[in-house]
Amino acid sequence: MVVVLLVIMVLACLTVFYRLWAPFGGIVRGARGAVVHTSVHYGRKAFANLIATPMYFTLQDAHTMLFEQLRGAPGRRPRQDLVADKPDLQTFASGSDTRFIWLGHSSFLLRMGGKNLLLDPVLSRRASPFQSIGPKRFSDPSLDVSELPDIDAVVISHDHYDHLDYGTVRQLRDKAKRFFVPLGVGAHLERWGVRHDAITELDWWDTAELDGLELVCAPARHFSGRRLGDRNATLWGSWIIQTPQERLFFSGDTGYGPHFAEIGKRYGPFDVTLMECGQYDRRWANVHMLPEQTVEAARELGSKLFVPIHWGAFVLAFHAWTEPVERALKAASKQALPVVTPRLGQVVRLRDGAQKTAAWWTQAVETDHVPVGLR
Repeated sequence: MVVVLLVIMVLACLTVFYRLWAPFGGIVRGARGAVVHTSVHYGRKAFANLIATPMYFTLQDAHTMLFEQLRGAPGRRPRQDLVADKPDLQTFASGSDTRFIWLGHSSFLLRMGGKNLLLDPVLSRRASPFQSIGPKRFSDPSLDVSELPDIDAVVISHDHYDHLDYGTVRQLRDKAKRFFVPLGVGAHLERWGVRHDAITELDWWDTAELDGLELVCAPARHFSGRRLGDRNATLWGSWIIQTPQERLFFSGDTGYGPHFAEIGKRYGPFDVTLMECGQYDRRWANVHMLPEQTVEAARELGSKLFVPIHWGAFVLAFHAWTEPVERALKAASKQALPVVTPRLGQVVRLRDGAQKTAAWWTQAVETDHVPVGLR
C-alpha cells in the first residue's frame, strides 16, 4: 500500500511539474484544438505526414546509440567556441533588397520586401527546457534580442527545442509584431505571453499576407512534441516567403519525400533555399535528410541558390560537426548547384548570388570524445 501511494505521489508531482514548467509550452485545447482537429492532416489523435514515416528503434539501435553516447567521438564540436561576426544592423535594416544573417543552426534574421523577419530564432545557450543541461551551442549568438531591429514577424517551423525557444520568445513577445506558426504551435506562444491577436496559425498550403509579403506554410516530413505525451499534437512545416519579385524557401526540419517536387511544382523556382543538411543518422533517416538528399531536394525545388543549415550550433547527432556542410558542398558541386556558406553573423545579399566564402569551419580544430548533447 505504501509503495502504491508513493507511486501515485511521484506521478502527481510529475504531472504538476509538466503543467507548471513554462518551457514545456502550452496544451492544444479549446478553440485552437477545435481548429486543429478539423485539419485534413490531423488523424485520429495526432497530425500525420503525407507518406508513411516510421520512427522507431530496434533493440540493437538502442544499444548502439547508448554505446556511442557514452563513448563519445572526436569531431562532434569545435575545440573552442566559434566566434561570430558582429553585423552592422543599421545598414542591414536600411535597404530594401533581400539579405539575411545566419545565426547558427536554423536561425536567421531575414530582410525581404522591406520587412525584418526571424526564422526559428534560438538565441539561448542551450536547446533545452533547462538552461543548465542539454545541447550547448558552439558560439555566443551573433546578436542579442536587445540588439535586433524592429521585427515585423517571427516564423516558426515546429515546436522542437532547437527551433522554438522559450527564452527567445519571451524576449521577443513585445518586440515582434507578428508570429506565423503551424497549427497548434500558438498554444506555446500564448502561454509564454504572446498576444493572441499577434499569432497566425496555418495548415499546410495555407497562405498569409504581411504588407506585401506572402507566407505559405508548406509540408515537411517530420514530427513535433516538447514533452511526454504530446507527440504530433502540433503541426510541423516548411515555409515559402515571397514578394512579386523573389521567392525564398525555408525547410525547417524534414526527411526527404515527394513534397519537395510538389512544392517546386506549385511555387518554384526559388531564388534561395535555406535547407537542413545536418543532425542526420541512419536510425532517423525518415525525418532528417542526408546532405546528398538535401541537394536533390533543392534541385527539385528549382533552387537558384542553396544555403546549408541545421548545422554549426549544437551536437544533436553522432557525425562530425563539419561533415554536413562538407558533404553538401560535394553533392552540390556534382549538381552544379550554386551554394553560399555564410559565416555566423555575416550579412549575405541575395543579389550577390553565390559567393566564394572561405571554408571558415576548417579553422576550428576538432576536439575528442564529446557525448551527444552534453556539451
